Amino acid sequence: MDGNDIPVTGSDDLERHLRQLIAFPDTPLNARLFDEVELQLTESNTPRLIPRLLPPLSEILLTYDKDPTILASLAVKLLRPIRFTEALTLASEDALIQALQSPAPAANILALEIIGKARRSPADTAILSIMKGVVENVVRTCLSTPHVEVGEKATQMLGDLLEVDCDRRSSAGIDTKMKGLQLAGGMPPGQGLLWRRIFHDQQVYELLLELCSSRTVGTGDGKLDERQKSLAQGRLLRVLPRLSALDFHTITHSNFPAVDAKYGMPAEEHGILYFALVDMVNKDEDMLMHVYSIDVFVEFLETMSVTELTQSTMDYLAHLVKAVASSDNTLYQTLQSIASSPSSSPEIVDLLVRLNQYEH
Repeated sequence: MDGNDIPVTGSDDLERHLRQLIAFPDTPLNARLFDEVELQLTESNTPRLIPRLLPPLSEILLTYDKDPTILASLAVKLLRPIRFTEALTLASEDALIQALQSPAPAANILALEIIGKARRSPADTAILSIMKGVVENVVRTCLSTPHVEVGEKATQMLGDLLEVDCDRRSSAGIDTKMKGLQLAGGMPPGQGLLWRRIFHDQQVYELLLELCSSRTVGTGDGKLDERQKSLAQGRLLRVLPRLSALDFHTITHSNFPAVDAKYGMPAEEHGILYFALVDMVNKDEDMLMHVYSIDVFVEFLETMSVTELTQSTMDYLAHLVKAVASSDNTLYQTLQSIASSPSSSPEIVDLLVRLNQYEH
Protein backbone atom coordinates (compact mmCIF):
# COMPACT_ATOMS: atom_id res chain seq x y z
CA MET A 1 0.00 0.00 0.00
CA ASP A 2 1.33 3.44 -0.94
CA GLY A 3 2.25 5.67 2.01
CA ASN A 4 -0.34 8.19 0.88
CA ASP A 5 -3.08 5.56 1.11
CA ILE A 6 -2.39 4.44 4.67
CA PRO A 7 -5.39 5.63 6.67
CA VAL A 8 -4.84 8.04 9.54
CA THR A 9 -6.43 6.39 12.54
CA GLY A 10 -9.07 8.59 14.11
CA SER A 11 -9.30 11.09 11.25
CA ASP A 12 -12.93 10.22 10.49
CA ASP A 13 -13.83 10.52 14.17
CA LEU A 14 -12.00 13.84 14.40
CA GLU A 15 -13.81 15.18 11.35
CA ARG A 16 -17.15 14.30 12.96
CA HIS A 17 -15.98 15.86 16.23
CA LEU A 18 -15.13 19.12 14.46
CA ARG A 19 -18.55 19.21 12.82
CA GLN A 20 -20.08 18.70 16.24
CA LEU A 21 -18.04 21.58 17.65
CA ILE A 22 -19.37 23.84 14.88
CA ALA A 23 -22.97 22.82 15.55
CA PHE A 24 -22.61 22.80 19.35
CA PRO A 25 -19.77 25.16 20.42
CA ASP A 26 -20.00 24.09 24.09
CA THR A 27 -18.97 20.53 23.22
CA PRO A 28 -15.82 19.61 25.22
CA LEU A 29 -12.71 19.08 23.10
CA ASN A 30 -11.61 15.47 22.76
CA ALA A 31 -7.92 16.10 23.39
CA ARG A 32 -7.01 12.43 22.95
CA LEU A 33 -8.52 12.40 19.47
CA PHE A 34 -6.63 15.53 18.41
CA ASP A 35 -3.35 14.11 19.72
CA GLU A 36 -3.92 10.76 18.03
CA VAL A 37 -4.36 12.34 14.61
CA GLU A 38 -1.64 14.98 15.02
CA LEU A 39 0.99 12.40 15.96
CA GLN A 40 0.34 10.49 12.73
CA LEU A 41 0.74 13.47 10.39
CA THR A 42 3.53 13.17 7.83
CA GLU A 43 4.54 15.02 4.67
CA SER A 44 2.79 12.37 2.60
CA ASN A 45 -0.54 12.11 4.41
CA THR A 46 -1.08 15.72 5.48
CA PRO A 47 -2.17 17.09 2.06
CA ARG A 48 -5.19 14.79 1.80
CA LEU A 49 -6.34 15.70 5.31
CA ILE A 50 -6.14 19.45 4.72
CA PRO A 51 -9.48 19.84 2.87
CA ARG A 52 -11.22 17.64 5.45
CA LEU A 53 -9.88 19.13 8.67
CA LEU A 54 -8.50 22.62 8.09
CA PRO A 55 -11.71 24.41 6.94
CA PRO A 56 -13.73 23.31 10.00
CA LEU A 57 -10.76 24.06 12.28
CA SER A 58 -10.54 27.56 10.83
CA GLU A 59 -14.27 28.09 11.30
CA ILE A 60 -14.13 26.97 14.93
CA LEU A 61 -11.09 29.09 15.77
CA LEU A 62 -12.83 32.25 14.58
CA THR A 63 -15.31 32.16 17.46
CA TYR A 64 -13.72 29.79 19.99
CA ASP A 65 -13.68 31.50 23.39
CA LYS A 66 -11.72 28.90 25.37
CA ASP A 67 -8.03 27.98 25.30
CA PRO A 68 -7.39 27.22 21.59
CA THR A 69 -4.04 25.47 22.08
CA ILE A 70 -5.23 22.02 20.99
CA LEU A 71 -7.05 23.38 17.94
CA ALA A 72 -4.21 25.71 16.95
CA SER A 73 -1.55 23.01 17.30
CA LEU A 74 -3.28 20.77 14.78
CA ALA A 75 -3.97 23.72 12.48
CA VAL A 76 -0.27 24.67 12.46
CA LYS A 77 0.68 21.13 11.43
CA LEU A 78 -1.90 21.07 8.65
CA LEU A 79 -0.78 24.47 7.37
CA ARG A 80 2.83 23.47 6.76
CA PRO A 81 2.51 22.42 3.10
CA ILE A 82 0.24 25.34 2.20
CA ARG A 83 1.50 28.47 0.45
CA PHE A 84 0.71 31.98 1.66
CA THR A 85 -1.93 32.73 -0.96
CA GLU A 86 -3.63 29.39 -0.28
CA ALA A 87 -3.63 30.08 3.45
CA LEU A 88 -5.35 33.41 2.85
CA THR A 89 -8.34 31.57 1.40
CA LEU A 90 -8.75 29.89 4.80
CA ALA A 91 -7.95 32.87 7.02
CA SER A 92 -9.21 36.34 6.16
CA GLU A 93 -7.45 39.54 7.17
CA ASP A 94 -9.99 40.03 9.95
CA ALA A 95 -9.39 36.48 11.19
CA LEU A 96 -5.62 37.02 11.26
CA ILE A 97 -6.03 40.30 13.14
CA GLN A 98 -8.37 38.62 15.60
CA ALA A 99 -5.85 35.83 16.18
CA LEU A 100 -2.98 38.29 16.66
CA GLN A 101 -5.04 40.23 19.21
CA SER A 102 -6.06 37.10 21.11
CA PRO A 103 -4.72 36.74 24.67
CA ALA A 104 -3.99 33.08 23.86
CA PRO A 105 -0.38 32.51 22.70
CA ALA A 106 -1.49 29.53 20.58
CA ALA A 107 -3.76 31.79 18.52
CA ASN A 108 -0.92 34.30 18.08
CA ILE A 109 1.44 31.55 16.93
CA LEU A 110 -1.12 30.25 14.45
CA ALA A 111 -1.54 33.71 12.90
CA LEU A 112 2.23 34.16 12.72
CA GLU A 113 2.59 30.77 11.03
CA ILE A 114 0.21 31.88 8.30
CA ILE A 115 1.70 35.35 7.88
CA GLY A 116 5.23 33.95 7.97
CA LYS A 117 4.52 31.98 4.81
CA ALA A 118 4.97 35.26 2.94
CA ARG A 119 8.72 34.79 3.50
CA ARG A 120 8.77 32.36 0.59
CA SER A 121 8.83 35.01 -2.13
CA PRO A 122 8.91 38.77 -2.73
CA ALA A 123 5.53 38.43 -4.46
CA ASP A 124 4.02 37.17 -1.21
CA THR A 125 5.53 39.96 0.88
CA ALA A 126 4.09 42.42 -1.63
CA ILE A 127 0.64 40.93 -1.04
CA LEU A 128 1.17 41.15 2.72
CA SER A 129 2.14 44.82 2.47
CA ILE A 130 -1.34 45.65 1.16
CA MET A 131 -2.87 44.19 4.33
CA LYS A 132 -2.24 47.23 6.52
CA GLY A 133 -4.27 46.01 9.49
CA VAL A 134 -2.38 42.72 9.56
CA VAL A 135 1.02 44.42 9.29
CA GLU A 136 0.12 46.89 12.02
CA ASN A 137 -0.97 44.09 14.34
CA VAL A 138 2.17 42.07 13.57
CA VAL A 139 4.22 45.07 14.70
CA ARG A 140 2.07 45.48 17.80
CA THR A 141 2.26 41.78 18.64
CA CYS A 142 6.00 41.69 18.04
CA LEU A 143 6.66 44.56 20.42
CA SER A 144 3.94 44.28 23.04
CA THR A 145 3.20 40.60 23.63
CA PRO A 146 4.11 39.43 27.14
CA HIS A 147 4.67 35.90 25.84
CA VAL A 148 8.36 35.28 25.13
CA GLU A 149 7.79 32.57 22.51
CA VAL A 150 5.36 34.76 20.58
CA GLY A 151 7.67 37.77 20.78
CA GLU A 152 10.70 35.83 19.58
CA LYS A 153 8.78 34.26 16.71
CA ALA A 154 7.28 37.58 15.63
CA THR A 155 10.63 39.40 15.82
CA GLN A 156 12.41 36.76 13.74
CA MET A 157 9.56 36.64 11.25
CA LEU A 158 9.44 40.41 10.83
CA GLY A 159 13.16 40.49 10.08
CA ASP A 160 12.78 37.62 7.61
CA LEU A 161 9.88 39.31 5.82
CA LEU A 162 11.77 42.58 5.49
CA GLU A 163 14.81 40.73 4.18
CA VAL A 164 12.77 39.02 1.47
CA ASP A 165 11.02 42.28 0.58
CA CYS A 166 14.17 44.42 0.49
CA ASP A 167 14.68 46.16 -2.85
CA ARG A 168 18.17 47.38 -1.96
CA ARG A 169 19.66 43.98 -1.19
CA SER A 170 21.87 43.96 -4.26
CA SER A 171 23.68 47.06 -3.02
CA ALA A 172 24.04 45.92 0.57
CA GLY A 173 27.42 44.33 -0.14
CA ILE A 174 26.66 41.09 1.70
CA ASP A 175 24.95 37.78 1.15
CA THR A 176 22.74 36.46 3.91
CA LYS A 177 21.23 33.07 4.60
CA MET A 178 17.89 32.41 6.21
CA LYS A 179 16.71 28.91 6.98
CA GLY A 180 18.44 27.42 3.97
CA LEU A 181 17.38 30.12 1.53
CA GLN A 182 20.19 32.04 -0.15
CA LEU A 183 18.23 35.23 -0.26
CA ALA A 184 20.63 37.66 -1.85
CA GLY A 185 21.99 35.19 -4.35
CA GLY A 186 19.04 32.94 -5.15
CA MET A 187 15.97 35.13 -4.87
CA PRO A 188 15.08 38.23 -6.87
CA PRO A 189 15.06 41.51 -4.96
CA GLY A 190 11.78 42.49 -3.39
CA GLN A 191 9.74 45.55 -4.23
CA GLY A 192 10.26 47.26 -0.88
CA LEU A 193 6.51 47.53 -0.35
CA LEU A 194 6.57 46.08 3.17
CA TRP A 195 9.41 48.44 4.11
CA ARG A 196 7.28 51.32 2.89
CA ARG A 197 4.24 50.04 4.76
CA ILE A 198 6.17 49.97 8.04
CA PHE A 199 8.51 52.95 7.74
CA HIS A 200 6.63 55.25 5.34
CA ASP A 201 3.13 54.79 6.75
CA GLN A 202 2.77 57.34 9.54
CA GLN A 203 0.39 55.24 11.62
CA VAL A 204 2.62 52.16 11.60
CA TYR A 205 5.85 54.15 11.99
CA GLU A 206 4.45 56.04 14.97
CA LEU A 207 3.31 52.76 16.51
CA LEU A 208 6.95 51.60 16.52
CA LEU A 209 8.06 54.70 18.38
CA GLU A 210 5.10 54.78 20.73
CA LEU A 211 5.51 51.19 21.88
CA CYS A 212 9.27 51.50 22.38
CA SER A 213 9.74 55.01 23.73
CA SER A 214 10.57 55.37 27.42
CA ARG A 215 8.34 58.45 27.37
CA THR A 216 5.19 56.35 27.01
CA VAL A 217 5.47 53.96 29.97
CA GLY A 218 2.03 53.39 31.46
CA THR A 219 -0.63 50.92 32.52
CA GLY A 220 -3.67 52.12 30.55
CA ASP A 221 -5.10 50.74 27.33
CA GLY A 222 -2.42 50.37 24.69
CA LYS A 223 0.31 51.31 27.17
CA LEU A 224 3.23 49.15 28.25
CA ASP A 225 4.51 49.03 31.81
CA GLU A 226 8.24 49.17 32.55
CA ARG A 227 8.82 45.43 32.10
CA GLN A 228 6.89 45.27 28.83
CA LYS A 229 8.58 48.44 27.63
CA SER A 230 11.98 46.82 28.12
CA LEU A 231 10.83 43.76 26.17
CA ALA A 232 9.62 45.96 23.32
CA GLN A 233 12.87 47.90 23.23
CA GLY A 234 14.90 44.70 23.25
CA ARG A 235 12.95 43.24 20.34
CA LEU A 236 13.38 46.37 18.24
CA LEU A 237 17.09 46.53 19.03
CA ARG A 238 17.53 42.86 18.15
CA VAL A 239 16.40 43.31 14.55
CA LEU A 240 18.16 46.60 13.78
CA PRO A 241 21.68 45.34 12.93
CA ARG A 242 20.13 43.02 10.35
CA LEU A 243 18.01 45.78 8.85
CA SER A 244 20.96 48.18 8.75
CA ALA A 245 22.78 45.89 6.33
CA LEU A 246 19.70 45.57 4.14
CA ASP A 247 18.47 49.15 3.77
CA PHE A 248 20.54 51.64 5.71
CA HIS A 249 18.86 54.59 4.05
CA THR A 250 15.35 53.69 5.18
CA ILE A 251 16.20 53.18 8.84
CA THR A 252 18.22 56.41 9.01
CA HIS A 253 15.60 58.65 7.43
CA SER A 254 12.03 59.57 8.25
CA ASN A 255 9.11 61.10 6.41
CA PHE A 256 7.58 62.23 9.69
CA PRO A 257 9.79 64.73 11.55
CA ALA A 258 6.87 65.77 13.75
CA VAL A 259 6.51 62.17 14.94
CA ASP A 260 10.25 61.92 15.58
CA ALA A 261 10.16 65.13 17.62
CA LYS A 262 7.15 63.89 19.58
CA TYR A 263 9.23 60.99 20.88
CA GLY A 264 12.29 63.01 21.79
CA MET A 265 14.51 63.18 18.72
CA PRO A 266 16.32 66.48 18.13
CA ALA A 267 15.07 68.54 15.19
CA GLU A 268 18.00 67.59 12.96
CA GLU A 269 17.82 63.84 13.69
CA HIS A 270 15.42 61.35 12.14
CA GLY A 271 14.83 57.66 11.64
CA ILE A 272 14.28 54.51 13.65
CA LEU A 273 18.00 53.76 14.00
CA TYR A 274 18.83 57.04 15.73
CA PHE A 275 15.73 56.73 17.89
CA ALA A 276 16.61 53.21 19.03
CA LEU A 277 20.32 53.73 19.64
CA VAL A 278 20.26 57.24 21.10
CA ASP A 279 16.86 58.27 22.47
CA MET A 280 14.79 55.17 23.16
CA VAL A 281 16.31 53.68 26.31
CA ASN A 282 16.34 55.47 29.65
CA LYS A 283 19.96 54.60 30.36
CA ASP A 284 19.99 56.10 33.85
CA GLU A 285 17.05 54.07 35.13
CA ASP A 286 17.13 50.84 33.11
CA MET A 287 20.60 49.40 33.59
CA LEU A 288 19.90 46.08 31.87
CA MET A 289 18.56 47.77 28.74
CA HIS A 290 21.52 50.15 28.79
CA VAL A 291 23.92 47.20 28.75
CA TYR A 292 21.91 45.46 26.04
CA SER A 293 21.79 48.61 23.90
CA ILE A 294 25.60 48.77 24.07
CA ASP A 295 25.82 45.14 22.95
CA VAL A 296 23.49 45.88 20.04
CA PHE A 297 25.44 49.01 19.10
CA VAL A 298 28.61 46.92 18.92
CA GLU A 299 26.79 44.27 16.87
CA PHE A 300 25.53 47.02 14.57
CA LEU A 301 29.07 48.33 14.02
CA GLU A 302 30.34 44.80 13.43
CA THR A 303 27.65 44.34 10.78
CA MET A 304 28.54 47.61 9.12
CA SER A 305 32.24 46.76 9.23
CA VAL A 306 31.70 43.88 6.78
CA THR A 307 29.26 45.81 4.61
CA GLU A 308 30.19 47.93 1.64
CA LEU A 309 29.94 51.52 2.90
CA THR A 310 29.15 54.54 0.78
CA GLN A 311 30.40 58.03 1.58
CA SER A 312 27.01 59.07 2.92
CA THR A 313 26.87 55.99 5.14
CA MET A 314 30.31 56.78 6.57
CA ASP A 315 29.19 60.35 7.21
CA TYR A 316 26.18 59.09 9.12
CA LEU A 317 28.13 56.47 11.09
CA ALA A 318 30.71 59.03 12.18
CA HIS A 319 27.96 61.38 13.31
CA LEU A 320 26.06 58.60 15.10
CA VAL A 321 29.08 57.22 16.95
CA LYS A 322 30.05 60.71 18.06
CA ALA A 323 26.50 61.44 19.26
CA VAL A 324 26.19 58.21 21.22
CA ALA A 325 29.70 58.01 22.62
CA SER A 326 29.71 61.63 23.78
CA SER A 327 26.63 61.02 25.93
CA ASP A 328 27.44 57.48 27.07
CA ASN A 329 30.81 57.02 28.74
CA THR A 330 30.28 53.28 29.17
CA LEU A 331 29.79 52.85 25.44
CA TYR A 332 32.80 55.05 24.72
CA GLN A 333 34.99 52.86 26.94
CA THR A 334 33.58 49.73 25.32
CA LEU A 335 34.50 50.98 21.85
CA GLN A 336 37.98 51.92 23.04
CA SER A 337 38.43 48.44 24.47
CA ILE A 338 37.29 46.80 21.22
CA ALA A 339 39.63 48.97 19.15
CA SER A 340 42.64 47.94 21.25
CA SER A 341 41.77 44.29 21.83
CA PRO A 342 43.78 41.66 19.89
CA SER A 343 40.69 39.43 19.85
CA SER A 344 38.61 41.96 17.91
CA SER A 345 38.07 41.35 14.22
CA PRO A 346 40.28 43.37 11.86
CA GLU A 347 37.17 44.76 10.18
CA ILE A 348 35.64 46.26 13.33
CA VAL A 349 39.01 47.66 14.44
CA ASP A 350 39.54 49.24 11.03
CA LEU A 351 36.06 50.77 11.07
CA LEU A 352 36.54 52.22 14.56
CA VAL A 353 39.91 53.70 13.60
CA ARG A 354 38.43 55.24 10.47
CA LEU A 355 35.50 56.67 12.41
CA ASN A 356 37.82 58.09 15.06
CA GLN A 357 39.87 59.87 12.40
CA TYR A 358 36.89 60.81 10.29
CA GLU A 359 36.31 64.33 9.10
CA HIS A 360 33.30 65.35 7.04
